[in-house]
Amino acid sequence: MTAAASIDQTKLWFIIAAVAIGTFLLRYSFLGMIGNRNLPPTVLRLLRYTAVGVLPGLIAPLVVWPQATGGQPDPARLLATVATIAVAMYTRSVIWSIVAGAAMLYSVLYITG
Repeated sequence: MTAAASIDQTKLWFIIAAVAIGTFLLRYSFLGMIGNRNLPPTVLRLLRYTAVGVLPGLIAPLVVWPQATGGQPDPARLLATVATIAVAMYTRSVIWSIVAGAAMLYSVLYITG
């Protein structure tokens, strides 16, 4: 029996609605209330770095503790990460970085079996 099967349907939909409303209010507090105002230049400059700050936090666990290997570091993924970063620094191209990382990952996985 799964955990979802043991929850009352009414309670489940209440939780889903509460989370949806909470998410909306949290985003609206920033985007809706000040979305039509001009932000100071310092804030605008800092907002440009949001992706740079978020992406490593999303990608690092997938490289260091990959689900595919049961949480153990994997040489194929580490080499693919190194190749991606190296190509990104050399070419400044997102597309070539992705291609290099994917090629390295699948090449090493193919070679190591």
